[in-house]
Amino acid sequence: MSEPYCHNEEGEYCFREPRIEDGLHIHSLIERSKPLDLNSLYCYLLLTDHFRRTCVVAERDGHPVGFISAYVHPSKEDTLFVWQVAVDETVRKQGIAGRMLENLVQRPGLGFVSYLETTVNPSNQSSRFLFESFAKRLRAPCTTSALFSEDLFGDTDHEAEILFRIGPFGSL
Repeated sequence: MSEPYCHNEEGEYCFREPRIEDGLHIHSLIERSKPLDLNSLYCYLLLTDHFRRTCVVAERDGHPVGFISAYVHPSKEDTLFVWQVAVDETVRKQGIAGRMLENLVQRPGLGFVSYLETTVNPSNQSSRFLFESFAKRLRAPCTTSALFSEDLFGDTDHEAEILFRIGPFGSL
């Protein structure tokens, strides 16, 4: 069960499970977070309801300013797959994304997770840096391999998706 409210001082960040009421704010955050693919509002409502245990919201002064969507991989029960990472441009470069990742892997209900996977486009250097730095903090190996080639996306002008696999790791 998620905390109903964040209890933090003004200007401080709180990291918590999302609530359904966050769905609209998350949709707006993703929409402003290029180059992330925007999904339907319904998708973000489902994430905040069905996958709240594996997603995280960064909140400051009562407003969501960051979001990570993730889920336990259906065929790799020890692996958390991070789908999207978004941080509002007004609070970027403050380590919010890394702190949201830490919040996820430290959750008591996810103690069985010893690997983290995600995909990164080749041109997205900030995401590459985020996950490589996170692996270093965990003192865990980080391997990369091709997952989805450009041609799988048809004529959408979508870059390839490179799989990052971090782990095994213990607690921070």
